[in-house]
Amino acid sequence: MKQPTRRSARQTAGMLLGATLLFTAGHAAAGNEYAEIARLKSLNQSVRGIRSMNDGEHYTTLEGNDIRRYAYATAGRGESLLPTPAPNLVITDYTLSPDERMILVASGRHPIYRHSYTTSYTLIRDGRATAILREAEAPRDANFSPDGRRIVYSDRNDLYAYDIETQRTRRLTDDGRWNEVINGTTDWVYEEEFGTTKAYAFSPDGRQLAFLRFDESRVPLMEMMRYDGKLYNRAYSFKYPKAGETNSTVELWIADLETGAKRRLDTGPETDQYIPRIGWTPDGRPWYFRLNRRQNTFEMVVCEPHGAQRIVYEERTQQYVERVDDKTVTFVDRDRFLVRQESHTGYMHLYLYSLRRGLLEQVTKGEWEVTDVVGTDGKRVWYLSTETSPLRRNLYSVRLDGRDKQRLTQGEGYYTVAPSTGMRYFITTFSNASTPNRTEVCDASGQPLRTLADSRALRDELAASQRPVKEFFTFTTERGDTLNAYRVLPRDFDPAKRYPVLLTQYSGPGSQQVVDRWSMDWEDALVERGYVVVCADGRGTGFRGERFKKQTYGRLGALEVEDQLSLARYMAAQEWVDPARIGIYGWSYGGFMALSCALKGCGLFRMAIAVAPVTSWRFYDTIYTEIYNNLPQFNAEGYDNYSPIHFARMLDDRKTRLLIIHGTADDNVHFQNTVEMTRALNRAGKQYDMMVYPDQNHSMMPDATGHVRQKMIDYTLEHL
Repeated sequence: MKQPTRRSARQTAGMLLGATLLFTAGHAAAGNEYAEIARLKSLNQSVRGIRSMNDGEHYTTLEGNDIRRYAYATAGRGESLLPTPAPNLVITDYTLSPDERMILVASGRHPIYRHSYTTSYTLIRDGRATAILREAEAPRDANFSPDGRRIVYSDRNDLYAYDIETQRTRRLTDDGRWNEVINGTTDWVYEEEFGTTKAYAFSPDGRQLAFLRFDESRVPLMEMMRYDGKLYNRAYSFKYPKAGETNSTVELWIADLETGAKRRLDTGPETDQYIPRIGWTPDGRPWYFRLNRRQNTFEMVVCEPHGAQRIVYEERTQQYVERVDDKTVTFVDRDRFLVRQESHTGYMHLYLYSLRRGLLEQVTKGEWEVTDVVGTDGKRVWYLSTETSPLRRNLYSVRLDGRDKQRLTQGEGYYTVAPSTGMRYFITTFSNASTPNRTEVCDASGQPLRTLADSRALRDELAASQRPVKEFFTFTTERGDTLNAYRVLPRDFDPAKRYPVLLTQYSGPGSQQVVDRWSMDWEDALVERGYVVVCADGRGTGFRGERFKKQTYGRLGALEVEDQLSLARYMAAQEWVDPARIGIYGWSYGGFMALSCALKGCGLFRMAIAVAPVTSWRFYDTIYTEIYNNLPQFNAEGYDNYSPIHFARMLDDRKTRLLIIHGTADDNVHFQNTVEMTRALNRAGKQYDMMVYPDQNHSMMPDATGHVRQKMIDYTLEHL
């Protein structure tokens, strides 16, 4: 079959009315396909807000606007921890006090960026609900002190301590200014890339508070236009450091919560560095993570009582140290701690260290990866890993000397785990490609005690309708690389017929899309309409070892694009595929990839959809871009040689229909990326389609998540 060509506007005009009527009638009959997908997704059950209680025998959950307490070992209806009558709250989150006699409830959510939000706080105590922190204008990130005497929170870039007994508030910092200084919460790039908003930590006795102070006054200002249906639009300004530009200067401070006195801790002579985590050792010494700007040297530093500092763990690599998080270091006791790292063996594993003696043991080993540290009791450590397959996650435990490893979950699929205090019970949530979520309480040996949720209604619907499921496979590219992939075939698949194919992918460094876990999204609506959906994790993606992941360093978009083009050619060679009807889609990094493949595919793709695409890594933030691509000052070619903007002329718009979608209030991948891409396409004389969502963010929120997906369904049905 010949590749279809794009008709000229004059040729199309005569047929436009009839085509429009046919298209409208067909889609009216089909209805809103994504609404049905969203309905099914909503039936995939989960248990929210699981918190283990101190006794290790009970746990709490968040159910609607109620916080309920249950026993691990026995079934029951549980009991509400809210007073009667229940207060009028919209519970966003909750925290139990250290003695579990009080509950701090966050009610309502006013988003700032992806993770951050302001809220209202209510204290549940002695059977009464009391609104607190009412003098605060925009409170956020509140938490109890370990002694239960105070609640520390942030308001308008400053830190405050609320005394629960006296109901008085002490202001801990007074220099916070919007777009200038931030105390105790993170700036934009730390929040987005280090995944945290709370930048303070209590000493174990609750008397001192370590916090970070961000001076972002020299960070370049980003102005994002807001429209909001008003007569005059306005600019929303915030500090956003793009690759190679100035970051915040970050300092570590200690505040005495009794007196309010503050002192700064020396974090070294280098000011252009990151301090992604802070905390206290179990015996009360401050520690912090230190990461250089290149992100290839990582140190954990402990501060001694008389001012001396010691590096108790150090990791150096040629390319980069994998992104650190809350599970990078886990304290076992007053002296020992576990580190999760990959540089020693090329796979992410656990190592036992001593604050005094250094490395003690390699706890786990093998050509597989530890993906999460669940907990430790001082003798053993429980963790999730890819030991059975890079596509799966199972729970294991092992002694801290690396002996007596035990597999505690037996399902073939993907587990997440919430442990009890003391590791006597686990609440596991399991799914695989054909099985929606099932949440169970398990004993210490991993044996299920009872089921909390099993998505029964969804299971029954899927069984009755016999919806197609993912089929996993591997294929080898022309260069000899073996890639993991999945495909979803229409329910009446006939290998004697030929089908259109949509490639869906993300492809970003360390990411994973091909995973044995239940999921459903807009692409599944296409399967119901006779399309094949295929996904492959190319070079640079995660959970196959350091060597596979770091191949793409310094040249984002080179190898990943080669691999997606190889996948398209592989699919085109299948006897049951219509080679003239192959499309590709991606969002964010995936949008960058979809654009790149459309431009470099030489007509291989009939259609491409790029949502919120990065179009030049010069436009994206420092932490994410520089860890994978170095700074542009040292790797200009890595930024420019693979930018879709520089290849706009290569779009074969006679063969490839291109749709670019973006929200104008995207604070993450700025609308600037699409503006500059379309500028280049216009200059090259190329035709394309575009969908703009006013005032929507990177996830097309607050109100366009469904609309954009239905748009992609409709566009694919029309053009692929």
